[in-house]
This record gives sequence, C-alpha cells and structure tokens, in this order.
Amino acid sequence: MDPTRLLQAPYGPRFGDGVRPEPSMERRTFVALVSAGLLAAPLAADAQQVHRIGVLLFSTPTTDPQLEAFRKGLRELGYVEGRNVTFDYAFADGHPERLPQLAVELVSRRPDLIFALGGDVAPYAKSATTSIPIVVAVSVDPVMSGLVGGLARPGGNVTGVTFVQSELAGKRIQLLKEAAPAVSRVGVIWNPRHPDGELESTWNAARSLGVEVKSLEVRGTADFDQAFETVARERVQAVIVVSSRLMSLNRQRILDFAARNRLVLVSGWGAWAAEGALLSYGPDLDVVVRRTASYVDKIFKGAKPTDLPIEQPTKFELVVNLKTAKALGLTIPQTLLGRADELIQ
Repeated sequence: MDPTRLLQAPYGPRFGDGVRPEPSMERRTFVALVSAGLLAAPLAADAQQVHRIGVLLFSTPTTDPQLEAFRKGLRELGYVEGRNVTFDYAFADGHPERLPQLAVELVSRRPDLIFALGGDVAPYAKSATTSIPIVVAVSVDPVMSGLVGGLARPGGNVTGVTFVQSELAGKRIQLLKEAAPAVSRVGVIWNPRHPDGELESTWNAARSLGVEVKSLEVRGTADFDQAFETVARERVQAVIVVSSRLMSLNRQRILDFAARNRLVLVSGWGAWAAEGALLSYGPDLDVVVRRTASYVDKIFKGAKPTDLPIEQPTKFELVVNLKTAKALGLTIPQTLLGRADELIQ
C-alpha cells in the first residue's frame, strides 16, 4: 500500500455542510500502521540523501574566484544546497601556513567528500586522509606533484582536473615576445609552494628567443615587496605570472605595480587580461572548475576516485587587452590579433 496515497485519501464523499464523515477503512489502517511504527522504514527510504562536501580553500568562500563555478556545476546536476547537499568550508584566508591544520580539522569532521581548489591546497587534503574521496582542480602537474600515480588511473583517493599550466609556459613567452619584440629581460613571479614546471618551461623557451629570465619567488603576501624591488633593480621589462591561489588573491596588487612601472604583464588566466594585463593564454578556468562537479556526482553515485581519470582542458583562449597595449605604446601585430579569442577594448 502506498503511504503517500493513504495520506492523501479522502474520508469519503465531500460534504459542504461541515459534517465530518467517519474515517475510511484505509485511513484507519494507515493510522494504525503509523502508531505501530511499521511505516517508518519506507518513509525514511523515500527521504532524499543529503551529501556533505568539505571544501578546502586558500582564500575564503566569498573571495575565491572559481568557487562559484564549482557550485554552479553542482546545481546543473541537481544538487541544491540545503536540500541534498551541504558545504563545510575550511579556508586559510590567504595564509598558506594554516592549510595543514585546516585540512586535518576538515577531515576530522568526516565529510562525504573533500573538494580542494588549487595546486597549493590539494596536497594538504591528500596528506590528511587516504579514505575520504578528494576531488581537485589544480594548475599543477598532478603526477609530478605527487597528487596521483597517473592521469589515466590516479590510484588512491584523489581525482579531478588539471589546468596543465606548465605545458603552456613556452607558448606564453612566445606570445609576449610577439606582442613586445623589444623585451629582452623577463621576470617570472611564482610560488615555490605551488609545484609545477612552468618556470623551467619558460626558461627553456626563453633561450631560443634571446630573452633573459629572472626568478621572482613569492611564498606569501609579505614577499611581494621584495619581488617588486628585484624587478626594479634588475631592470625587468616584462613579468609573467605563474597562476596560483596566492597570485589570484594578490592580482590587483600585481596589476597596479605593473601599470605604475609600465611593465608588460602576461598570465595564464583570462581574468588578468580583462583587468589590465597585456595578454593571457590558458583555459577558461570557470569551465574547467565546473567540470569537477561531474566527478563529485559520479563518486556520490558509487564511482571510486581511483577509476576516474584526471581530465585536462583541450581548449585554450588568447585574450589581448588593447587598452593596455596603447598605454604601453605597443602596436600589436595583426598576426597576433587574428589569433586572439577575445580583444579587450
């Protein structure tokens, strides 16, 4: 017998005179079953399961630029916060030294799954648990950084997507040289705590272009001033930003410095060019991060992280800011403009 039908069953013929009829046999049977507790199990089985996702962030839930893309991806798959999914946030507010303890505390609260956003965040989630499934969105090489054993079969409890930033580094400095041929000294601002091969790839490509590369290490917010001093001292003409959560959190600071000092600024994420960098070349991060929701969905439906291959983007966007080019006195060649996916006027 369908308990929902019993709940909705009428007492009998409808009466308009306010006289309440005697309960039907079905109604009396339903009440008796509920009183005996015999319908509790079927009703509980019909209740929608609520999944708990632990979210480990470098910045905060309100300032991370890609978190909403992840949440949007979940909504598109039918996950509604408060109905069938909840989020448990652990965030470092831009202080990487807090991440190890935050990861341990998040694991102790036993979420059903952990979402780690960023290559400088994911390793701490991996170190904190080998049993809770972890879905990552990172711009590091997940194999080189030790997150997974392989792209096709990750092994362990970690899977997700990578932005493969290091593979694009050589192309990025070529685009810089094409846009600004006179540049011969480039600074690469990067975070050693964000393991990837982008600096080395940039060095290798720079040799054939006759460009000298200066390493600008930034491990935390306090290191930016020293990096900027090195730029001035070494007469650096252009800066390439190796994308990471730390760089995103300090994006406006870097953009302001470049504008004041008339530096050519290049990065891997479109948001940089849209906000003032000369150009960016890389994947659409919102699209890539939104894809991680499909991993969450598959795991909640029974898949194991070890069987879900790491996904890599196949489409990369070149964004050129013509307003910035004009401010720098640069004339972007038509051959480069013709290849741009977006021109910022």
